[in-house]
Amino acid sequence: MSVQSESFGRLPDGREAALFTLKNGNGLTLKVINYGCRIVSLLVPDKNGAFGDVVLGHRTLEEYFGANYQGTFVGRYANRIGNAEFTYKGVTYHLSKNDGRNTLHGGPLGYHQVLWNAQVKDGEEPAIVFTHVSPDGEEGYPGTLEMTVTYTLTKENELVLDYEGICDKETPFNPTNHSFFNLSGDPQKEVYDTRLTLCASAVTAVSDDLIPDGSLLPVAGTPLDFTKGKTLGQDMFAEDHLIQLCGGFDHNFCVDGEGFRKHGEAYDPDSGRLMEVWSDMPGVQLYTFNNVAGLTGKDGKPMQPHTAFCLETQFYPDSVNHENFPFSYVQPGKPFSSRTIYRFSVK
Repeated sequence: MSVQSESFGRLPDGREAALFTLKNGNGLTLKVINYGCRIVSLLVPDKNGAFGDVVLGHRTLEEYFGANYQGTFVGRYANRIGNAEFTYKGVTYHLSKNDGRNTLHGGPLGYHQVLWNAQVKDGEEPAIVFTHVSPDGEEGYPGTLEMTVTYTLTKENELVLDYEGICDKETPFNPTNHSFFNLSGDPQKEVYDTRLTLCASAVTAVSDDLIPDGSLLPVAGTPLDFTKGKTLGQDMFAEDHLIQLCGGFDHNFCVDGEGFRKHGEAYDPDSGRLMEVWSDMPGVQLYTFNNVAGLTGKDGKPMQPHTAFCLETQFYPDSVNHENFPFSYVQPGKPFSSRTIYRFSVK
């Protein structure tokens, strides 16, 4: 129903970043910048009709620089690849390291630090279309990858994220969005009372540096069982090795079923906001903002641990090194596409 744009500062090389505001007919309002296709703000009504911002973020462009994934599009490969390398058809590709010996979220110069081209589409369901071409060999990945990332606000109060890519060589592509959600609308409030349900009966087993060993672990009877729904705070500090090591949840859940399906839902009882997550991806990463790394929020206050959660739809971490994981390489000339929907309502 309405689309606006304005300046959001300049990069060190002088290029200007833009802030785009999209609003649907129900008042759902999305603010994004073309630096990393970042979601800066998402205004969603509560059970009383009052709008609140359910996404954490920053006030200035400079605060998003560096290894900061707030609200960003992630690629070429979301999450981790062990030893920053993979072998495909007899060729070993060595990737840039930015997580100890591993690579994380595409590497130190991943797409979160790219100034994307942007085009807005007004109408009943306003959208913004980002495009970028990643050259062959960037961060060690093969092939020139042409990407299109589209965010749409629907009449049903959905935020639809469409990812498309086409490459001239076989290449791994694992796109996701790294928004930090707090359904209360208060960026200083811990998410302990948020009730989370995940349609996942297993997680990927990982080492202490969060690299999968190729096996899956059933969640039944463990602190990772969200199949029937429970508050995030119930087991966020459980006597579990990985939970203790991470300071909260940072786990890839293997979503049951195949195709486009519901991954889960999160509910904040005080505001009444309900967010459903739907996707065609096989996994979803739950991260409970365990490390704030000295960040400052849009309210001008220091961000606090456990004041948000991420539900990042994805291929399993390190899928390129595990043939048993559900994953396929983008084939030359054959477009890749994936869709994730965050659907908002109240109860």
